[in-house]
Amino acid sequence: MNRSEATELVREARRRKGSGYTDLAERLGVDRAWLTAALLGQHPLDARQAEQLRELLEFPEEVVPVLAEIPHRGSLESVPPTDPTIYRIYEALQVYGTTIKELINEDFGDGIMSAITFNLDVQRQETEEGPRVRIVLDGKFLPYKW
Repeated sequence: MNRSEATELVREARRRKGSGYTDLAERLGVDRAWLTAALLGQHPLDARQAEQLRELLEFPEEVVPVLAEIPHRGSLESVPPTDPTIYRIYEALQVYGTTIKELINEDFGDGIMSAITFNLDVQRQETEEGPRVRIVLDGKFLPYKW
């Protein structure tokens, strides 16, 4: 069984059980964005987490060791991405990526934001104009060393 097959079995089990990512994350005691990325194949679960998930979602045992494998990260099948939601985030980075870089450099110096020591949060904000999506990228600053 490969990682994409395991991911599909987990997705089917989630759908069958009616389990959302937020609920599963709370039950496993982990961050929901991290768990969602893990279930989509971007992070490994430890053996305990994978087994807890199997018990919650009742998927086949052979999926457990696959969920614990270190994955090949990166999920865009094409650049630019074709999914409208992912494309809009890509578009926002095309427009504001250089601004983000300049402001990081102004505030922190010459370096980058880590995507390894990293947290992500997606929030719903209610406004008078309707709901808004708030995406928080929280990465450790890593200075360049020469």
